[in-house]
Amino acid sequence: MTKAADRTARGSVWLAGKGRRGGRGGQPSGLDRERITEVSVRLLDAEGLARFSMRRLAGELNVTAMSLYWYVDTKDDLLELALDAAFGELALPDPDDADEDWREQLRALATDYRALLVRHPWLSPLAGRYLNIGPRSLAFSRVVQRVVRRAGLPAHGVTGAIAAVFRFVYGYGTIEGHFSARIESTGLSPEEYMERAMTMVAEDPGTAEVMAESKELMAARGGDTVAEMLDRDFTFALDLLIAGMEAMVIRG
Repeated sequence: MTKAADRTARGSVWLAGKGRRGGRGGQPSGLDRERITEVSVRLLDAEGLARFSMRRLAGELNVTAMSLYWYVDTKDDLLELALDAAFGELALPDPDDADEDWREQLRALATDYRALLVRHPWLSPLAGRYLNIGPRSLAFSRVVQRVVRRAGLPAHGVTGAIAAVFRFVYGYGTIEGHFSARIESTGLSPEEYMERAMTMVAEDPGTAEVMAESKELMAARGGDTVAEMLDRDFTFALDLLIAGMEAMVIRG
């Protein structure tokens, strides 16, 4: 059995009551799951997923690595807890508020999710690895479903609409997060990085022709900063998806 299959077979930290325990009897003083999860998120933000380990976390908490196993069975359990904690940062609208436009609620949810993926680059691989059934993740999913239902789509189209919007956001936010990390590693500002990169690409014989063809589109894209350009592309793409949902409702 592969590691991935074994992980699936063993289930999730949120199943069989594992997610509700506060630690085992005789656990080290001064620790609890909330504290361990909080520090895990901070370490993942600072050092990334590849460098994260139980030993590194234990050092940050000034305890032995074995002490952590009073609270979780495996590192995977801890990563699931960190993943769900990150979802808790999302602001959730009231999907039953009749005075609120579902379109604006959907835009807010998508925009916040994009920002979360950029803020925590380690989140996207974990979201693809685990079941995403923690309480905060489920709360987000439930609100998304109820907001999209208000669009008036047929029942069989709701999950497809959700997939279209949030898989787009997942991809956009993941790539943007990697892009931001790459820029940060150079010590340049986003504008300096883009200017140097575009100059190199425009001057290289293998890529100059494509860049020349794209020059008009890049100029029309607008925006004085890299962040503004990314925001405009994201907003336009999201508007296209929402317009598509509206068109499908009219089609019936």
